[in-house]
Amino acid sequence: MADETPNAAPEGPQPNGADTAPQIGMIAQYVKDLSFENPNAPGIYQQQVQPQIDVQFHISVAPVADDVHEVSMKIEVRAQGDSGSTIFAVELVYAGLFGARNVEPEALSPFLYAEAPRLLFPFARRIVADVTRDGNFMPLLLDPIDFSAMYLQQAQAATQLAENEPAGQA
Repeated sequence: MADETPNAAPEGPQPNGADTAPQIGMIAQYVKDLSFENPNAPGIYQQQVQPQIDVQFHISVAPVADDVHEVSMKIEVRAQGDSGSTIFAVELVYAGLFGARNVEPEALSPFLYAEAPRLLFPFARRIVADVTRDGNFMPLLLDPIDFSAMYLQQAQAATQLAENEPAGQA
């Protein structure tokens, strides 16, 4: 007869969501807002101007439901000519829904602010390239971004700020 232990933990997935292993996954990704402006058309197409391009990123996280978070990546691009006139402007908010179950808060934050944007970025990058090309400009291919390094820099800056704050102030 086989040796059976009645109190042994069952192997494999447990029914009815009883799993206790950490789980994180992307539920959906989508364009939340998209704007392309070409305020000086058609005159801008008659000029041979090498634009100065400024790109800004902002990552935000908002809880949507229990164990579900929306990560939004806002990308703002401004291309200006020599005289400071706007050649084109792009504003994109690209977002994803991420589910996380049984994940400690100290592990969830790095995922939501570093790994989730890394997963979303290639799709947002393609949208920016397509919309600039559709505006009759060269496709703007954004350089890859190290979101982990950005997260670590911001976390370190926040820690230093907290350490430098005088005692007794909140």
